[in-house]
Amino acid sequence: MKTNISPTAIKTVAITGGARGIGYQTAKELIRRGHRVAIGDIDEARLKEAADELGVTTFSRLDVTDPDSFGEFLDLVEKQLGALDVLVNNAGIMPTGHVHEEDDAVTRRQVEINILGVIFGTKLALKRMLPRSSGHIINTASLAGELPVPGLATYCGTKFAVIGFTEAARQEYRKSGVHLSTVRPTFTNTELVAGTAGAKGLRNAEPEEIARATADLIEHPRPFVRVTRLAGGVVAAMKFVPGRLASGLGSALGTDSVFLGDVDMQARQTYLDRIRTS
Repeated sequence: MKTNISPTAIKTVAITGGARGIGYQTAKELIRRGHRVAIGDIDEARLKEAADELGVTTFSRLDVTDPDSFGEFLDLVEKQLGALDVLVNNAGIMPTGHVHEEDDAVTRRQVEINILGVIFGTKLALKRMLPRSSGHIINTASLAGELPVPGLATYCGTKFAVIGFTEAARQEYRKSGVHLSTVRPTFTNTELVAGTAGAKGLRNAEPEEIARATADLIEHPRPFVRVTRLAGGVVAAMKFVPGRLASGLGSALGTDSVFLGDVDMQARQTYLDRIRTS
């Protein structure tokens, strides 16, 4: 059942990486709340399936690393659904392993999707929103963009970059009428964490939780939201803990090995093959 929402509060929302995981669940939650939703994804076959499942009629293959592809997606959204109110830059990938063993192509792919895709999308959305003095850009970051995690060095670097970029842009446009925010999930039960066990004593989030947090952020804008509340509180508190103690706590939680020696690579293989070829 859709939540009560006034017609004037209904938003046109475009979501990248909308065919799976957090992006898919965010689309589902926003549709449930009555918003107009479009999804883009590089996986055309899964995109069509997702659109059929969600009842979404505005969707397009989207390569977030290509500004032309991104621009064409947003043009389609505005042509079919009206002026873009919200862009959710959700697309991202997360390989794991020792950084010295990471293939250069995998490193480049993370930077292109996780950072450049967010920057390109933000710029394109701003050009549409600034003349209207309204709009909201939500960039999906991670708690790994606040607290380093062994085995995710490049991924952490990209998410630190997303947070820094969004915060700087938010201050730059704070008087423009356009909101910029980040969603900062803990590790979430999607393909990204396949083959990993998670930190001890801290449960992984479910994609539906991130979707609800994103939808709430659209309806009640603020600079960022951390999910889950417990994991977010731990990360916030760790900023005030001495480095040696923080490292010891990380070892106690198992984060030293959860994305290194404890990874079931066979269980991750399907995901890794897909992100290398898409």
